[in-house]
Amino acid sequence: MNGEGYWRYRRTEAHERFREARDLLLELRTDPDRAAAEFRWPRAESFNWALEWFDVIAADNAATALELLPGNGESPVRMTFQQLSARSDTVACWLRDHGVRPGHRVLIVLDARPELWETFLACLKLGAAVIPCHIGLTPRELADRMSRSGARHVVCLDELAEAADANGARDLGGLRIAVGGARPGWHSFPGPEHADRPFVPAGPTPSDAVAFCYFTSGTTSAPKLVAHSHQSYPVGHLSSMYWNGLLPGDRHLNVSSPGWAKHSWSSLFVPWNAEATIVAPAMGPASPEQLPALLERHGVTSFCAPASTWKAVLPFLHTARPPLREATSAGEILDPSVADRVEQEWGVRPRDGYGQTETTAMIGTTPGHRPPRGWLGRVLPGYRLVLREPGEAPGPVEHDLGPGPGVRSGEICIDLTGRPVGAMLGYLAPASEQPSHPGYRTEGAPRQATGDLAECDPYGWVRLLGRRDDMFKSFDQRISPLELEAAIATHGLVLETAVIPLPDPVGGHVPHAVVVPRPGTTPSPTLGQELLEHAASRLAEALRPRSLTFAESLPRTLTGKINRAALRASVGAGRIESHTTGDL
Repeated sequence: MNGEGYWRYRRTEAHERFREARDLLLELRTDPDRAAAEFRWPRAESFNWALEWFDVIAADNAATALELLPGNGESPVRMTFQQLSARSDTVACWLRDHGVRPGHRVLIVLDARPELWETFLACLKLGAAVIPCHIGLTPRELADRMSRSGARHVVCLDELAEAADANGARDLGGLRIAVGGARPGWHSFPGPEHADRPFVPAGPTPSDAVAFCYFTSGTTSAPKLVAHSHQSYPVGHLSSMYWNGLLPGDRHLNVSSPGWAKHSWSSLFVPWNAEATIVAPAMGPASPEQLPALLERHGVTSFCAPASTWKAVLPFLHTARPPLREATSAGEILDPSVADRVEQEWGVRPRDGYGQTETTAMIGTTPGHRPPRGWLGRVLPGYRLVLREPGEAPGPVEHDLGPGPGVRSGEICIDLTGRPVGAMLGYLAPASEQPSHPGYRTEGAPRQATGDLAECDPYGWVRLLGRRDDMFKSFDQRISPLELEAAIATHGLVLETAVIPLPDPVGGHVPHAVVVPRPGTTPSPTLGQELLEHAASRLAEALRPRSLTFAESLPRTLTGKINRAALRASVGAGRIESHTTGDL
């Protein structure tokens, strides 16, 4: 057994504060009003989640922390909390022996395998900052991540080592570690053949030190590198745990690939904050036709997926009935008709949630509650948000995002005066600026703008109107694509749709709809006209789409969000083969 020195920086007052805050949210999981009133972020000058939370709950804990599903008929690979604690200790010792130090940045390009979680925990224990990246990055994207991340070390799949070397890994100046096999010039990952070694930190970890860096999905502009601290992501995700509704012993499966912020939300901090089991397909997300049976066979009690996955699984809902208690959707708002179908077949209704790479979960529908149809949810415990009306400073008009008089609208902004723990440190400076730059950018403003527009009803329910960058004016009328898309999607032959602006010599821009018809539906000018008339019957005249294009699919980012920048470029350049209707 480990002695007193081992536990000095693990069994701390910060651990007790974290546990008290976590337990309060578990107790009040179906009472969001009380939770919002009573919850306070647990704060400490020093905190290391991997040491002061994970290792403490892992002590002599034989419960399954991680269950990987091979997908090839083999038995799942299971690791207990105790095993992961010991393995990450050993990896942390090995990394320290090979020169990884607190503050170093480590680029991680791995899929769902034990080494991913071992590396996360080991780097956090060391005080090194992890920068997860998706294994499907193009060479150009990989070179961009290498140059802009400020990484000193890289851990990646052995089959990606050559591509990593060709795109900047050789120039990092630190360790290059291959997982899965040996590569010339690379260290092999310290596997189970290495004897267990307890990791004893040299001292406490400053809670405001950089711990996680994530590139944004880049749906409307180039990806930005977001910095989170040892407090903002691990502690901040208590709000996400509250939204997901997890309980100790739950089995949680999240459809999000390693390398994206949602993966650390739902496949790291949320389940382990709740002392639940992470269930993850090792071969990547299951296909829609296999997903219902997989959830049922492996006893999954909580499932989180983007709206695109929920839509794709609709034809296969009847094939199994998983034992889900919680079902959640994030990334884009789920069509209520899709939620209806899931509830009819599985007896559980998917709940929407909202956050960003720059934050943890901020708005959502919590367990036991049902929003007005088409609305997102309410502000989650720990956050104070405001709606800022469009306009020029000084003196922008703001409204509290919560219960209040009438319906209010504006851009969602985070009130930073109360120092919400889940808000980012800032955006990392480009590598070219780092010699003269302290490391990350923060503007010191009392508000952090999200770029998302919303409205709030008198009871505090929130409805998203779209990205500020996606909004546009047509004949001096402000257009929200989401509102138009919702109207078009009510037609029975529409699978999905996106509305974008097209230039107009008189109105500046006019709304144009790109529609993916349901399988078996043949696109035609007649159908296009029918869809335009259908939308016009449900929208004010100033809002109706003026033209329509059919497409086989909508371009999406690797996180599953509609890539509107790519869609606008494709339509404008005429690269989508389709039947196009004229104006009504």
